[in-house]
Amino acid sequence: MEPFRLCVALAPLATYMVAIALTNFMRRPVVVSGARDLAALGLGVSGLLLVGPFELLLPSLPVQPSGYVWAFAAVLYCLVLTLAVLLTAPRIVVYNVSIDQLRPALADAIDELDPAARWAGNSVSLPKLHIECYLEEHASVRNVTLVATAAPQSYSGWRHLEKALKSRLRESVETAPSAWGLGVLLTALAIFGRMGWLIYSKSEEIAQGFREMMR
Repeated sequence: MEPFRLCVALAPLATYMVAIALTNFMRRPVVVSGARDLAALGLGVSGLLLVGPFELLLPSLPVQPSGYVWAFAAVLYCLVLTLAVLLTAPRIVVYNVSIDQLRPALADAIDELDPAARWAGNSVSLPKLHIECYLEEHASVRNVTLVATAAPQSYSGWRHLEKALKSRLRESVETAPSAWGLGVLLTALAIFGRMGWLIYSKSEEIAQGFREMMR
């Protein structure tokens, strides 16, 4: 692959990996909504999609693609990603925590919001907030996801639950940095190092690739 296109493909991915690594180095669990988590992932793989599947369509174009074509592709991708974020089921992702650490804080937050909540194993129903969800643990990367189990759900209720859970975790749970985060960070730094070497050793080819894309 040409150096410029390789940098375009890997720069967003490496940036996303650094963000994930730093999240796993926090001394407190990090709570994000499913929408923000999906949006961040979509931006992280945007470079791979831009120079991969999209370029497969370029040979069918009657003219050499210009900067306007790439701008249109970027805007189209952002619109598709926004639609995916809006249509995805409600979720809450908690990074750098085990399910055993999360559950007491989650139970306290739920009791505060809806005393009538009912638990069944790792599933919980909050009738007052119109939420039904279950806890899905990803032990290898040490995070837990609260996933909606039924529709329709109250997005307002999920926002209240997210805020209450953030507050409880900030007060009661402290975790050690994750070794998995270190591995992700080292991989991201290796990617940035490779990109830096390409920029240093093949600067003319990269400049030429940029000019060809924007002309």
